[in-house]
Amino acid sequence: MTLWSGRFSSPMAASLWSLSESYSFDHVLYHHDIMGTKAHVAGLEHVGLLTNREALVLTSTLEQIEGEFASGEFVRSETDEDIHMAIERRATELAGETGAKIHTARSRNDQVATTLRLFARDAITEIALATLELTTALREQAAKFSNAYLPGYTHLQRAQPVLLSHHLSAHVCALLRDIDRLCDSRERLNVSPLGAGALAGTSLPIDPGYTAGLLGFREPFANSMDAVSDRDFVAETLFDIALLGVHLSRIGEELVLWTSSEFGFATLGDAFTTGSSMLPQKKNSDVAELARGKSGRLVGNLTSVLVMLKGLPLAYNRDLQEDKEPLFDSVTSALVVLAALAGAFRSMEFHEATAAAAANDDLLGAIDVAERLVVAGEPFRQAHEKVGRLVAEALSTNTPLAQLAMEHGYPGTLEDYAPGASLRARQSPGASGPASRPQQELWIDAESARLHERILRR
Repeated sequence: MTLWSGRFSSPMAASLWSLSESYSFDHVLYHHDIMGTKAHVAGLEHVGLLTNREALVLTSTLEQIEGEFASGEFVRSETDEDIHMAIERRATELAGETGAKIHTARSRNDQVATTLRLFARDAITEIALATLELTTALREQAAKFSNAYLPGYTHLQRAQPVLLSHHLSAHVCALLRDIDRLCDSRERLNVSPLGAGALAGTSLPIDPGYTAGLLGFREPFANSMDAVSDRDFVAETLFDIALLGVHLSRIGEELVLWTSSEFGFATLGDAFTTGSSMLPQKKNSDVAELARGKSGRLVGNLTSVLVMLKGLPLAYNRDLQEDKEPLFDSVTSALVVLAALAGAFRSMEFHEATAAAAANDDLLGAIDVAERLVVAGEPFRQAHEKVGRLVAEALSTNTPLAQLAMEHGYPGTLEDYAPGASLRARQSPGASGPASRPQQELWIDAESARLHERILRR
């Protein structure tokens, strides 16, 4: 029997049931639905719509149902269209007529919206903490190989030498922004829809502010129609996860490059690599490739929800059922990728000599030659032109740039062209050289601490 069987003379067609049912995927919301329902029961008691005894019976019943889910003992009925109906049906079985009062002054519309906000709030917290853990893994590697350096690239062409710690810190900066963004979204979604009803509230004397407080929401809804139809928080959470996924994909791409034979900068531990079903010698960085691949899925989930939302009139429409699978999938995918990448980086061995040899390519010191000319008084554009001709001569004659610079009387000494000299010259604030590292680390320390506190603050 459906929740609306009194209005209809025939049961739902099997084909519509297959299209309509969502228990197969929304059962994961059982904890958050029970959480919201317990607050609803307390709210009904608060305004006198339930007696104290009835509220105690319902709360105890809901706790029993949650235990059944947690232990795997809960049995779905063939009439349970979704997790919300399943819990109400079971509560009525256990508590009889008292159980039938559980839906007083509530619609599935505000029930679903409340449950999903509670889920999203917790999911954001979990993802933010996992992202912070990845930044910790990156920083551990930066400290482990504190003197290592490698070429920095533009257009995937060697550009200038950078410390490994500087390179990894660049990824940390992006991930810290992701955490901040997730916390912003969590703050915006922290509004309770409970009490909005189907779309227009109720004639019963409920107190949405009371239940909002019980659930840890910042405040109750201001407009009942907006409360049940708003899925901005789903789209915004999916955007945050999608952009996080893009950053993880970029990290994955670099791991693929670094661990290739052509680069040879790093090796991942055996626990975070795979072999080949055919080629015995292979050691593949699949963890990085899968991190890269998952990003398309995360972007796709965001797109599917935005397209679903774009044509909906107020208020609730059943299209909104399509918000859940993309959200669940993105949350699960992000958590899996974050944990795997953190482990992969902790297993990584960085080959300092190989990376340094690439970074010591003397052509990467061309900008240093030009800047010495600038210090000597030449306009930068003229200096750039002169050093460009010097580079062309070095390439055409197969002569080291440093040797030609000295032969042509350019400013500087042989020490200025020694291995690592170009890296040490990068001293401006936020730059890639050793002199700038302490200030960057202080900033990252402070930002990480601030965000950790923000994640834990509800």
